[in-house]
Formats: sequence, structure tokens, C-alpha cells
Amino acid sequence: MSRPRPIRRWRAMSKPQRIELYVRWSLYMVAVAQPLLAAGSVAGTARGHELSAGFRLVLLGMLVAGALNIVVFRTGLAAYLGRRPHPYGWAVLSGTVSGGLSLAALLTGPSLTPDAPAASAAPALMATMAATCWITAASVALPTRRAVLGGLVLTAVLAVSTALTGAQAGMLLGATTGSLLGSLLAAAAARCSAWMARVVWDLDAAREAQARLAVAEERLRFSRDLHDVLGRNLATIALKSELAVQLARRQRPEAVDQMTEVQRIAQDSQREVREVVRGYRTVELHTELTGAASVLRAANVDCRTELSGADGLPAEAQTVLGWVVREAATNVLRHSEAANCLFRLRVAGGTALLEVENDGVPAVPAPRAEGAGSGLRGLGERLAAHGGTLDTAGSSPGRFRLTAELPITSLEFKK
Repeated sequence: MSRPRPIRRWRAMSKPQRIELYVRWSLYMVAVAQPLLAAGSVAGTARGHELSAGFRLVLLGMLVAGALNIVVFRTGLAAYLGRRPHPYGWAVLSGTVSGGLSLAALLTGPSLTPDAPAASAAPALMATMAATCWITAASVALPTRRAVLGGLVLTAVLAVSTALTGAQAGMLLGATTGSLLGSLLAAAAARCSAWMARVVWDLDAAREAQARLAVAEERLRFSRDLHDVLGRNLATIALKSELAVQLARRQRPEAVDQMTEVQRIAQDSQREVREVVRGYRTVELHTELTGAASVLRAANVDCRTELSGADGLPAEAQTVLGWVVREAATNVLRHSEAANCLFRLRVAGGTALLEVENDGVPAVPAPRAEGAGSGLRGLGERLAAHGGTLDTAGSSPGRFRLTAELPITSLEFKK
């Protein structure tokens, strides 16, 4: 039975994408809550009282302010994550609308005098919610200083509007203090949520950079080894070849000796290059497991190893399985979001079975780019050359299992 499309899309997302989606919709709910709470406050406190036409228009205007705040949250979160400039235009427009609605709500609504009915609290609630919602959006969309300045200006507009309605000093102080405290708490919560999303993205980028650095370091080591081996020999070959040319032009018999020496150096260089390549390709299973565990733990992946019979494996089998460990660890770092990873090796019946399992694969994998998966394909070819197989059929939703099976009956065990 296929899952609903929203669930498939959710499972196909990476962890940073899920965190960002959660934060984004949490902020949207703050903007949506403004007109809903305003309507609820009016319905609860103004029951049985006639409201002016202007005040009803203000109530409808709250829907516009809520929609503008959603835009501010949307563009502001993208700006906070470094994907676009700060949306100053949207923030100013939304702030102007919210400030105007606060002023209109207090001036067109019931009076705030002490002997006024309970309906007089509705305009103050609407004005406070309008200011609080905009300040919350501005805390994400704008730099801290400008968000604070805008919040103070909007709070001042709210205080002046409340004073124009004839409210007493105590009521004015309470409304202003409540607006400041509510705005501060809501803005701090929204800013922390956006900061959490940015930290998750930064950690994901750091993991990718760590994997790229590991590959670059290995390439650098190989290039350094080749330079050390070939640099001096190639310089000697060039020098002796030039000397042989000069001697040959003078018809000197020593030219033959020089070319013989060039031939010998070239053969030595060829042998040394083969040794370097052989040393690069030869890996030791325990060393690779230790290195993989160290790198994965540095990336906050809980890595465990279960080895049975590894000490008796021949060198050739250790080399092949070591490459499986190296490629599997690289895939965990680059293509998954695993929290734990297990390397399990069993040797029985003349066969070595290596399983690598992690929990960082989405149930619905993202589409692969053309040419992707060359690492696993290369591993399959390497194992096939020794009579082994590579299998991922044991994978399950949310988990990935790589199984390498290598026969060792025809290989000589280490003494």
C-alpha cells in the first residue's frame, strides 16, 4: 500500500530540510493566529454590543496584516539563512499596515474608559496582537538592531493610540508593558527557531566539507608520493638524454652508455611507480575500520564494529574488504544523515561476509543524478574479480545495508 504523497515527500527530505519546514510552518502559524485570535477576542468580549462599521473593517484588515506577515516570515527566514537579502520593503509595508490597524482599532472600537463595557477590551487586544505579530516577524526578517528599533516605534504608536482613546495611566502602562513583554518573548522564540534551522544547515555543510577534505587529502598524498618517486628520476633522465644527444652529435661512443643509463633509470621509475600504486591500493582491514570509525564519530555518527575471524583473513582478502569499508564510510558521510552505523564481519565456511548498515537513508530516496553510484559499481567489479558479490537487497525504509561476500577458500591464510 503506497503512502500518501505528503508523507512520501516528508520522508524524501533530508534532516535539515525537515527542520526548516517545521520552523517555517511554525512561524506561519504565528501570523495566522493573529486574525484568528483577534476575531475570537471580538466575539468573546463584544457579544451583545453593536460594533461600528469602521471597526469591522479593521477586523477584516487583520487578515491582510496576517497575509503580509506570512510573506515577511517566508522571505525573512530565507534571508536569515543567507539565501537572499533582508526583505526591508515587505517589513516596512507589513509594519505600516499593522501600525495603522492598531491605531484604527483603538480609535474606531469601544472606549477604554473604566466604566465602559467588557467590549472595550477588544480593540486593545487586536492592537496588541497586531504589534506583537509584526515584531515577531521582524525579529527573523531584519537585523537585530533594526528589528528592535522597528518594535519600539510600533510600540510607541500603540501607546499613543491607546492614550488617544482616553485610557487612564494605569491601563496605558499595562497595555504598553504587556505588549513589550509579549513581543519580546515571541520574538526570542522565533529568532531561536530560525537560529536552530541555520545551525542544522551549517552542520550539514560541515559534514559534506569533511568528506570532501578526506578525499582531497588522499589525492594529495598520492600526488606527493608520485612526485617524490618520479621527480628526481625524470630530472636525471632529461639531463642524461641531453648529454647523450650532445655526445651523439660529436659521434662519441659514450652516448651509448648514457642512453643505457637512461633506459635503466626509466625501468627503475616504472618499478617504483608500480610499488607506489600497489601501496596505495593495498589497504589493511583493521586500519580502515579504525579510520572509518574515527571519521564517522567525528561527524556525530555512533559507529560500532563487530568482528569475528578477521585476524585469520589473508592479505588479499583484507585489501578487498578494506576497500568496501572505505567506500561505505564515504557514502555514509556524503549521501546519508545517519545517527548510527554498524560494521559487522563474519568468517565462516570459507567465506567472509561484511555488512555495513546505517539508519540515515530516507524511505523515498531522492532522484539520482546521471552517472551516480559509480563507487558501489566499482566495488562490485572489484569483488567480482575475486569471486565475491556486493548486495544492497537487505535495505529497508529508513535504513541501508551493504553486504559484501568474499570467498576465501582458495586463498592462503596468514600464519
